[in-house]
Amino acid sequence: MIAISNIYRAPPDSGSLVLGRSLLSLLDEACECHPNEQALNQWQNRNWQSLSNHAFRTAVEECALGLLSLGLERGDRVAFVMHSDLPFCIADMGCLLAGLVNVPIDLTQTIENILFILQHTAAKALIISNLELLNQLLPHLGEAVMLQWVLVVDGIEERTGALQDCEVTEKIEEEQPENSQVCLQLDETHVMHSAKQGAFLQEAVLHGVRMLSLQEVRQQGKARWSAERLQQLRSAIDPKALATMIYIASETKQPKGVMLSHENISADILSAFSSYPNLATGAEEVVLLFLPLTHIFARAFFYGHLAYGHSIYFSDPGHVIRHLKSVNPTFMITVPRVLEKIYERILEQGRRLSKFDRAMFFWALKLAQRYEVGQPLSRLYALRLKLADRLVFARWRSVFGDRLKAFISGGAALRAELTNVFSAAGLPVLQGYGLTETSAVLCYNRGEYNRAGTVGVPIPGVELTIAEDSEILVKAPFVMQGYYRDPLATQRAFNPEGWLHTGDLGELSPDGFLKITGVKKPLFKLTTGKYVSPLPLEQELMRSPYVSHSITVGANQKFCGMLIFPNLSALRPELSQLDPGSLNPIPLDPESIESWLQHPCVLSLYQSLIDAANCHLPYWSTVRKFRLMNAELTIENGLLKPDGTLNRVQVIDTFAIEIAMLYGEVEQEKSEELAKDAAPSCVYIPPAECPVYAKSLTHY
Repeated sequence: MIAISNIYRAPPDSGSLVLGRSLLSLLDEACECHPNEQALNQWQNRNWQSLSNHAFRTAVEECALGLLSLGLERGDRVAFVMHSDLPFCIADMGCLLAGLVNVPIDLTQTIENILFILQHTAAKALIISNLELLNQLLPHLGEAVMLQWVLVVDGIEERTGALQDCEVTEKIEEEQPENSQVCLQLDETHVMHSAKQGAFLQEAVLHGVRMLSLQEVRQQGKARWSAERLQQLRSAIDPKALATMIYIASETKQPKGVMLSHENISADILSAFSSYPNLATGAEEVVLLFLPLTHIFARAFFYGHLAYGHSIYFSDPGHVIRHLKSVNPTFMITVPRVLEKIYERILEQGRRLSKFDRAMFFWALKLAQRYEVGQPLSRLYALRLKLADRLVFARWRSVFGDRLKAFISGGAALRAELTNVFSAAGLPVLQGYGLTETSAVLCYNRGEYNRAGTVGVPIPGVELTIAEDSEILVKAPFVMQGYYRDPLATQRAFNPEGWLHTGDLGELSPDGFLKITGVKKPLFKLTTGKYVSPLPLEQELMRSPYVSHSITVGANQKFCGMLIFPNLSALRPELSQLDPGSLNPIPLDPESIESWLQHPCVLSLYQSLIDAANCHLPYWSTVRKFRLMNAELTIENGLLKPDGTLNRVQVIDTFAIEIAMLYGEVEQEKSEELAKDAAPSCVYIPPAECPVYAKSLTHY
């Protein structure tokens, strides 16, 4: 039992908790109360193509009826390998209306993990954005033995389309050239593939997998449209029923599936939106969504904006800056890394200005750096800020249009400096906090409850407390049903009193603002919002006799790094065999070990170990930089626990300077050069090339 001293809740009169709502009811209410002719907008053919929320609802209904016409039944799982766009939302809501459980898969996942998810969920259908993505999965789809349907958004022509004149064949002739084009008949739909891939597709057909375009599925649904049937589907939705499973990093190489109900997500986002001061409904609010809808952060906000009848524009990280002026949003949700990049670009442009303008720029910047969100301003400071706004800050804001009310940042910790600087420049940043396991939002800054360096105050429905070891514990109607087919992990996630262990460390100010101070769990997040599981990396490194201990770092950084503590007794024989010609001879005594750990051959050896460990992991979860440490970890010095495992919190705290050096540009360049300049006498053989299926999917 954990002693609970203080329980923190939402401030009084700051929104309301609404339970018992299905996600489909949010769409229906928006259509009735907040009709919007430009509710959803997709960039196509160099222009924004708009869809009203009524037309969107019709598309969702067609999709739902079409999916059920394929023989799918309530509770069946449908996997998504899709871009974050309008078709994703139609497929998502279509599945929810049909009573199907959708499983969105991050496009940056490894092919290996995608196949694991297909198998683990026993998915009967896969909806995929295009043939380019499908072609990468085709050689391996036979492993998904429960898969019955592959539904492609773009790239498959209908029977009356351009491929109708292709010769249809039931098998692939062995004598065909490798790159020749053939047509395969799958459920009377013609699909073009190379002969090289055709054999795999033929094998999939033999296993009962059939292929259609998503448009054809909608056409089938349109033919079966019935107001009575749709009412039956709506009435059959239980708000507490499982709506989606989102796979996140786990303590192993394989991800784990978070089970969320309709009510988990709807109650969370309605609570969050209701607590935002003066949030308008209808087309008055315009949002630019560019974060992946495969993650709960962006997806929950999509449902909220949909419920409020806002105008939603779909973009992506590669086009978001370009789309800002044309969309002129009032809100943007983002992750810290995007704000960091914007800040870096602002500084870079400031350095390029003429001498006079540069001086004025950095004068204004220093003013902004003194700003403290939520604190009163002196009269003189306020006047200076007003002048700086006219001379400098107005130019910063012009990039984002002229009506941006706030950036809402989540997914990882944001530096207080950025919150203050952007807010001083008239670009308010509201940082929040939540987990996939809590359906997105737990706390966020808003209105008068706004402090830089914190993640705000709880939303209605949240009970939050800090355990004796500083771990943040949570109770809320938004908390997941559990991890799919993993009762042990689910049990570990909750204490006997029903509090969810977040695995994050924090503290609460006297006025109820939550500050994240560290991480207790081995998992951590990058500033990109990506979850990293360090244990698979470390376990792979520990298989080498040359490694005594290793720890993956990178919480709230751009990428993963690693501290490696070499096994010096195993390394000494290797050092003695090195050709000292590339460096001055160094005696093998303890005082010179530090120099030996910088030897190009030694760095090359450990780089090969890193390369091997990086295999089978998504690219964002791989180690990019490492540092060899000449230090001993023991139970006596507190760096090891009594069971011999790393005391992660203590190690990270003890070697904070060395970790910071990993992320310094000079240190990075030095390490890269040393690794490249490995002496010709180095005999270490690089690991075998990582197979394609163990690498991240290439998304287009």
